[in-house]
Amino acid sequence: MKLSEERISHIAHMVFNRIYNDDVVDFYDEETGVREIRRAIESFLKFYEDVDGAVRVKIASLKKRIPEGSPEWEVLYRKYFDEEVGKKKPWK
Repeated sequence: MKLSEERISHIAHMVFNRIYNDDVVDFYDEETGVREIRRAIESFLKFYEDVDGAVRVKIASLKKRIPEGSPEWEVLYRKYFDEEVGKKKPWK
């Protein structure tokens, strides 16, 4: 998933406002809070982009050619995607 800078900034502000209004987290200032949330969103997107790339390479390297978008490709994509996420465990 690709998001524009504006979209990421918008989401970061929405998250900041929500957690600030709910008194969940205290930040020194709004700019720092939004910047940290933006960094977390970008890191999350990068992780899944890397996993997506690894899975596509893995499927492409199979002996049997499987057209992207076919039911078989979708099943393999989901299986390998889950395996890659399990290996990398971003929540460590």
